[in-house]
Amino acid sequence: MRTTRALRALLPPWAHERIGPSPAEPSYVAGDGFPAEMSVNWSGRHPELRVLFDSLGHDVIPPGDSGFGTRRLERVHETFTPRTGRPSPAPLWHSMAWRPPSDVVHKSYFGLYPWPHAQREQAVAEAMARLGMSTAWDDARRRVETVDGEREIEFFAVDLADEAAARVKVYYRNHGADLTSVNRVAAVASRHDPDRAAAAYRTLAGTRTDAGEAALTCLAFRSGLDRAAESTTYLRLPDLAGDDREAVERTATLLLREGVDPGRFRTLAASLAPGPLSESRGLLELVSYRAAGRAGDVTTYFRFPVYPPPPPLSPVDLA
Repeated sequence: MRTTRALRALLPPWAHERIGPSPAEPSYVAGDGFPAEMSVNWSGRHPELRVLFDSLGHDVIPPGDSGFGTRRLERVHETFTPRTGRPSPAPLWHSMAWRPPSDVVHKSYFGLYPWPHAQREQAVAEAMARLGMSTAWDDARRRVETVDGEREIEFFAVDLADEAAARVKVYYRNHGADLTSVNRVAAVASRHDPDRAAAAYRTLAGTRTDAGEAALTCLAFRSGLDRAAESTTYLRLPDLAGDDREAVERTATLLLREGVDPGRFRTLAASLAPGPLSESRGLLELVSYRAAGRAGDVTTYFRFPVYPPPPPLSPVDLA
């Protein structure tokens, strides 16, 4: 109940509005425009529950710790606004993560996807300079550019925590990448096991050798390091699997190989599905894997089928 109360206090005003037949303001979080998702990280003795939501333009200030974590967010916030020459304010997302018995952790995400690519690059470079991480970012950017393929920066995120382990994260969206390419991008980080990662990707992708539609790579940076510390790869299961049943089975296989009993994951997926998993697709939207030394570092991302999917684009819309 404590976590439920904290979530209700943190959610923006839209959380109190009745859900209608279509989103009043569609969000980029989910394909149907719903502004929230739920995810679970399965590493460790206790899973970590996460809820992410789009503030939809509301001024939402996470409670943070009133210490360095909050100051870190304040230090970079202006970088993602028109005050520093950006074309528009970056959409702001927040998340809260709870792994009992630890305290709740808060995170903030700036969505750079509405801007031209040059503006995204400039904003990230400025933010990393403000945080004293220019050397690590320059190193990561150069390494990423050596990997063949097309990709774009999509998000910049900060952990709102005092701990030395708190991260600053940059998310790349890969286009038309194969599994080898996303593994090479992930290897930009200093802590990455390419063999374990490759095996995990193959399990999730099934017979496919490509990484599916718009796979994501997150590079995580920590204070005092001159290189990206860790990386996480996100694969989009609705493109790689025929339905949610197949997506859940592949993920359960990966969890078992990582030493995690998949029973709770199967139960959760079945409880969230609107019907049989074999008759749905997209409930299990993303599965991420981080090969940085901790077993079972798998996160499952659930998108709820709240609104009818948008109609397919006509030839005129595609022109």
